[in-house]
Amino acid sequence: MTQKRKPRVLLADDELHIRALMKAVIKSINGEIVAEATTGQDAVDLFNEHKPDLMLLDINMPIKTGEEALEEVIRKYPNALVIMLTSLSDAKSVEKCMKLGAANFIRKDTPIDKMKDIIKQTWREFRLS
Repeated sequence: MTQKRKPRVLLADDELHIRALMKAVIKSINGEIVAEATTGQDAVDLFNEHKPDLMLLDINMPIKTGEEALEEVIRKYPNALVIMLTSLSDAKSVEKCMKLGAANFIRKDTPIDKMKDIIKQTWREFRLS
């Protein structure tokens, strides 16, 4: 398997403009979007269906929160790679997600180059572990 294998990504956010932004970010780092979810329940269902290499998951989602979706995915797939997306500066929510098994988080107001770096570094560390 090549070291530079591109990650297959599930993008889960209820905001269209954030999904559009993150799709552009993923494509710019040679990732492939395999599915998009607009609710936490969709995120879980699509994860089960596609088994992506990486999920970008918004904390605030309808039907099932990002925290709940994360917990369900990690319970079933303990080695799942999940990066949380948040517009919150609520450290408690981010901290809880990290304890639940998220590999990293990205604030939605992070500059695009920094978002790319966070995703690439998280993916690299995951591939090496």
